[in-house]
Amino acid sequence: MRKIYLLAALLFGYFQLLTAQSQSSRQAELQMISQRPATAWLEAFPSGNGSLGAMVFGGTDTDRIQFNESSLCTGTTDSVGYYQPFGNIYVRWGHLDTSHYQRRLLLNSGVQEISYDHEGTNYTRQYFVSYPDQAFIMHANASRRGKINVEIMLRDVRSSGIQVSGPRITFAGDLRNTMKYEAIVQVMHTGGRMQRTDSSLVIQQADELTLQLVAGTNFKPFSGYHYLGDAPHTKLSAQLDKLLKKPFKQLQTAHSQDFSALFNRVALHLGATNESPVTERLLAYSKRAEDPAFEALLFQYGRYLLISSSRKGGLPANLQGIWNNESKPAWYSQYTTNINIQMNYWLAEPTNLSECHFPYFDWVENLAAVNKQSNDSALKVPAGWVAYSTNNIMGGPSKWRMHRPGSAWLVQHFWEHYAYTGDTSFLRQRAFPLLKEIVQYWEAHLVKRADGKLITPDGWSPEHGPGKKEGDKRPYPGASYDQQIVYDLFSNYLAAAAVLKTDEVMQQQVTMLRGNLVGPQVGKWGQLQEWMEDVDDSTDHHRHSSHLFAVYPGHWITPQQTPAWARAAERSLLARGMESTGWSTAWRINIWARLGEGNYAHEQMKRLIRPAISAGSGEKSGLYPNLFDAHPPFQIDGNFGYTAGVAEMLLQSHEGAIHLLPALPDAWPEGYVKGLKSRGNVTVDIYWSGHQLKKAVLKASRTGTYAVRYGNIVKQFLLEGGKPHSIHL
Repeated sequence: MRKIYLLAALLFGYFQLLTAQSQSSRQAELQMISQRPATAWLEAFPSGNGSLGAMVFGGTDTDRIQFNESSLCTGTTDSVGYYQPFGNIYVRWGHLDTSHYQRRLLLNSGVQEISYDHEGTNYTRQYFVSYPDQAFIMHANASRRGKINVEIMLRDVRSSGIQVSGPRITFAGDLRNTMKYEAIVQVMHTGGRMQRTDSSLVIQQADELTLQLVAGTNFKPFSGYHYLGDAPHTKLSAQLDKLLKKPFKQLQTAHSQDFSALFNRVALHLGATNESPVTERLLAYSKRAEDPAFEALLFQYGRYLLISSSRKGGLPANLQGIWNNESKPAWYSQYTTNINIQMNYWLAEPTNLSECHFPYFDWVENLAAVNKQSNDSALKVPAGWVAYSTNNIMGGPSKWRMHRPGSAWLVQHFWEHYAYTGDTSFLRQRAFPLLKEIVQYWEAHLVKRADGKLITPDGWSPEHGPGKKEGDKRPYPGASYDQQIVYDLFSNYLAAAAVLKTDEVMQQQVTMLRGNLVGPQVGKWGQLQEWMEDVDDSTDHHRHSSHLFAVYPGHWITPQQTPAWARAAERSLLARGMESTGWSTAWRINIWARLGEGNYAHEQMKRLIRPAISAGSGEKSGLYPNLFDAHPPFQIDGNFGYTAGVAEMLLQSHEGAIHLLPALPDAWPEGYVKGLKSRGNVTVDIYWSGHQLKKAVLKASRTGTYAVRYGNIVKQFLLEGGKPHSIHL
């Protein structure tokens, strides 16, 4: 009997060891490491809670935390303005001679950690931005008592006055558009003492230190033309009063549980990882070192960034998420509707972050309301609404160019949310009214050619014209981009009306209109025509692939249903070339995945995963040291588009079936992905080895029969709602 107990104990210990090793391996797969403090903004690691964003430098002499708040914008409902940096926290440590320095971003918990030794003492810090408590938190510890000696400063980038009162430092001001803003830092410490200067707090001989930051404006989100409210001081002070009652561990636990509940839904394993600094891994990868785990890390980084920059109740992620260090950032760091804001949200549904999609929906509905009420003659239309190419948080435009199909592309996401979740209340109350009114706009706006076919009279193919005319904003009737988006809109409306069993007469009319649209055309060199006329230039390497919308994110063109058009799309994409800007490269990953070409998709990935900054050659597309995507300059859509592309390589569902491993590249011979979503609200785990599917586990939200495809095999499976089913094909 004793031998049995001993054997059981040994087995128990063995399994505990395996579990610990597995957890350690997963943790290593989900961390970004640096062995030195950041010296530039694009080396700092980002944190965020959807509205408050922080870039942590992790200095040992002086630590800098640059922060943003998503509503600080110089625009109005009439002009776009610029998204603004908010301020900086400086924590002066004075530790010059340090060793064993490490800075880590833990993606799965949303926490940054810093550790180093100085004069015989180990110092550690944790940083995070909490969604439950709506604050940035920094906590510092030392291995020996009384060794924390710091000066803490809060600075407005616009040089407004600083006030120090009790344990708080405050600045407040007004932008030229009369928007009021304020930031407050609150400092708590264990042991030691606190002193105040005119502009800082000094902590001496403390054992522990906790710093809390809140920031905000008087912007009222999604309030149309009445977007300014009360000054933020009372609200911010109340937030800090609540934080005073919560110990650090409680704050950290609430944050990590909230963040992990979203992040841990999806796991991706493509191979063994290593714990080298991200800059070393990036450089090695660009020199053709194999590191599929780094590709998986970048996939998860995109999910981390979306959770950090887009949460319910807040604004959608802008061109830089919520992180910005410039008073005049490129393209205003706002919302561009000819691909960029849409690309930000391609990953939301398939990578199981549906909740993060809602700020986008709220913003689109507000934009619609603002544009319908606008006095701008260009926005006055008989039905529905249209939009300019770039708009801000209030709905104000840049007026660089009218983008007529932009509203139709924006509402595609409303249909996709229903397609993935099956939420009929959302479909009925939010998606369908938008789809219908924009269909009514195009019903009135389309014109007939001599042959009776319908075209858009003032088309555009962003952001150029025939003959390599960069920035050409002239109208080109029947441009493929416009035609494909209108077809997609009509299809989504018809599908929604069928689900809701409504609009029978209008369904018949829209079906007729859709059937009469000028569709994709194959040109003289085998390409999918970008223009109604066959004038495409095979040497045009423009960054936009607008005429391939019907491949992705649309699904009019597929290799199975429209093989001739799919071959023409491949020809066009090859002619565009493999080199492009960061976000464009990400789009091409998705297009190649939809075409079933995993190796081409992976080749585009390799074009993205390379240093954007190299000695002597300036900036190029790729990744910055903190893995932000470079257009250049920094644009976060490339990060988000990359993540969507990886998901698309592993799982597709736009043709009705749940398609497993539709574009698996040779570079990923084995691996697994857990927690992806297919349309129909099915959670999918996929395991493969030797480039072959081994097993899939499907968990449907509702009982029903589901088509599952692998290669050319399609089978029907009855899935019981809420129960995982292991299947083999």
